[in-house]
Amino acid sequence: MYVCLCLGVTSDTIGRAVSAGATTSKQVADACGAGSECGRCRRTVRAIIAAAQSGSARE
Repeated sequence: MYVCLCLGVTSDTIGRAVSAGATTSKQVADACGAGSECGRCRRTVRAIIAAAQSGSARE
C-alpha cells in the first residue's frame, strides 16, 4: 500500500527502513523519503514504526 503519495513510498519500503534500524519518522524520512515532503503521511509512518516495535517486543 502506498503511504507517501508525494514520493510513491510503500508500507513495505517503510518496513524495510524500520527493520534496518529507523525508530523515528525523521529517520524513516532520511532512509526512504516518506514524510519528507508535505507531511500528511507522518502519522501512518509513526503507526508502522510502533507496530514494528510492538511486534519485535513480543518475539
